Amino acid sequence: MTKRTPKTTKPEPTAAETYAARQNDIARLMDVLQMELDKHAEAAKADPWNWGRTGDLGKVRSDLIDLVGFMSGMDREHVEAFLNDAE
Repeated sequence: MTKRTPKTTKPEPTAAETYAARQNDIARLMDVLQMELDKHAEAAKADPWNWGRTGDLGKVRSDLIDLVGFMSGMDREHVEAFLNDAE
């Protein structure tokens, strides 16, 4: 007769542990986004007539408006009004 060894399973992470890991991932992604924006700005400076880079930032801006709206519970119009107040 073969002896069975008990199967050890890794415990599932808690909600707090998963939250902390995801918060850390988001912070890292924001750092990468800033680095990419800096590189993008340098490329735009080297080719100031290129409207494609302006379009890139329009897409990023739009996505960030949606993201801020999601996180804050505000609709898109309120987030855009907030941006317009800063101008």
